[in-house]
Amino acid sequence: MHDQYVNFGTSGIKVSKVALGLGFRGQNDEKEATKTINTAIEKGINIIDCANVYGYMDDRRNIGSSEKLLGKIIKNKRNDLVITSKVASPMGDGPNDKGVSAYHIINQVEKSLQRLSTDRIDIYIFHIFDSIRSFEEQFRAMEILKNQGKILYVGVSNFKAWQVVQALRVQDSINAHPLLCVQNPYSLLNREAENEMFPMIKDIGLGFMAYSPLGVGLLSGMYTPGEQPQEDTLWGSKRKNDYDKFLGGQNGLFISKLYEISKKLDIKMSQLAISWVLSHPEVTLAISGADNSDQISEAADSMTIKLPSEIIKELNDASCKLNHILD
Repeated sequence: MHDQYVNFGTSGIKVSKVALGLGFRGQNDEKEATKTINTAIEKGINIIDCANVYGYMDDRRNIGSSEKLLGKIIKNKRNDLVITSKVASPMGDGPNDKGVSAYHIINQVEKSLQRLSTDRIDIYIFHIFDSIRSFEEQFRAMEILKNQGKILYVGVSNFKAWQVVQALRVQDSINAHPLLCVQNPYSLLNREAENEMFPMIKDIGLGFMAYSPLGVGLLSGMYTPGEQPQEDTLWGSKRKNDYDKFLGGQNGLFISKLYEISKKLDIKMSQLAISWVLSHPEVTLAISGADNSDQISEAADSMTIKLPSEIIKELNDASCKLNHILD
């Protein structure tokens, strides 16, 4: 059981190898969203990845609803969980309703704390890269929040390796605590992080949160090459115009191969994809964007799967031929 927990970066905290992400791209039912979070916790997942902009209903008016729902659920479990949230994405139409200004950061952390019904956010993450010119302001704001005890650690998401290095330099120059982690996409359909991010991660010792380990759901087992997706799925609705592009050709052949390998190993295709991500020593954890309790239960079981080295090599070799980068 304890093997499913690992140290996060250079910190002393231990986190599960799979996190639950609360983006809820395809979940509009509060009851099922609640069940999904509770199932994750029951399965031993102790880190839940959120953002101020996330909502479990597909409506701009429900921005922040994921944090509110999580706040209700964790009241009696708060100190057993590691909670992340993010800042920078648009939260409204006002001129200061987005970005990385100290004004927006400090304003938004208060709102997130209120929605989460907690006194702290364990890891507060910049959702996007804005500009190096703003680094000093944004990291000074984070240091203020850290000194106030409102956040414990700082992370970044969707940064390139050189931007992470620059961020660390700025933090050092203003005597701020260094970054704990980077959160970027990584999957068999998007291996871009291996080029520069992984060598930097390994050298510096940062934690790496791999989001979209199922290639935005294409590796979930829900989609079959050559067949049209169901209308109630992400790729059958919001992304239906891109479905043939990403599931045709080499990608389609590769997904068919994944299905055969997963059958041979007697595991789900999603578990094969997540286990491959977790097989890389640079990866601290994979974020499952599960939309229901069955999906998160399946993802959680990936923490105990150790792929044979020959399967990892086979997947490495086959996925190198793919051209599309998903995010």
